[in-house]
Amino acid sequence: MNAPDHIAPDSENRLRRRLREIIFEADDPAGKAFDVALIVAILASVAAVAIDSVEDYRLRWGEWLVKIEWAFTIVFSVEYVLRLWTVRKPLRYASSFYGVVDFVSVAPTYLGLLFPGGRFLLVVRLLRVLRVFRVLKFVQLLGELNYLVAALRASRKKIFVFVFAVFTLVVVLGSLMYMIEGAENGFTSIPKSVYWAIVTLTTVGYGDISPQTPLGQTLASIIMIMGYGIIAVPTGIVTVEMQSVSRKRDAARKCAGCGAEGHDHDALHCKRCGAKLEAGG
Repeated sequence: MNAPDHIAPDSENRLRRRLREIIFEADDPAGKAFDVALIVAILASVAAVAIDSVEDYRLRWGEWLVKIEWAFTIVFSVEYVLRLWTVRKPLRYASSFYGVVDFVSVAPTYLGLLFPGGRFLLVVRLLRVLRVFRVLKFVQLLGELNYLVAALRASRKKIFVFVFAVFTLVVVLGSLMYMIEGAENGFTSIPKSVYWAIVTLTTVGYGDISPQTPLGQTLASIIMIMGYGIIAVPTGIVTVEMQSVSRKRDAARKCAGCGAEGHDHDALHCKRCGAKLEAGG
């Protein structure tokens, strides 16, 4: 008896299953080789697009660069179709982060047929290199990432207050500099003066506007010195929260054998009884 039409033959099922393991997994040599080759191709395609944006190189090798770009686009298009074919839920994958990135990485070349400048959007292919996290097993570092995110989340209110205070400060300083220097020295409006205050306070110093009067230069010097202290504030806030989160995480690691607490987050055995500890969060 023949299999119903909606059921694929066993050979096709095996093929799809094997391709899915190679494309979406990196636990065997074939999967790792596929991901490494994919990352190399992504970097090479982005490099080709970047070179094509340089006029001298485009005039010299423009035709070859276009051919290379289309070759990579075809390869990535086939890979995208294979991902949709092998995955169990194509629509869910297509709407996921990686699915959208995969689609956007090939779309600009086709859009370039209608909008010539659109093909330079192919640099978004670089986002696909995020798959290196899976290839190199960086997933094991997600605990450290969660640790950092928790510290940033805990310090968000303090940072908001700090940013608001800095915003108020630059408005006051910019307005003061506008009254001191005036339009004749380039401070033509309060918004432009506030822009100057931001550039000066952050120690960027573009130099497109500069005070000319002794009083204005004195105020500018004070703002520059203040900038060094202000830059350190958010770093200190986050550092304190990271230490707090670290202490809480270490205290939470309790030995199931003797009940001892306070183990380091990377400890493997209890410091009191030597029993093996469970993985820390």
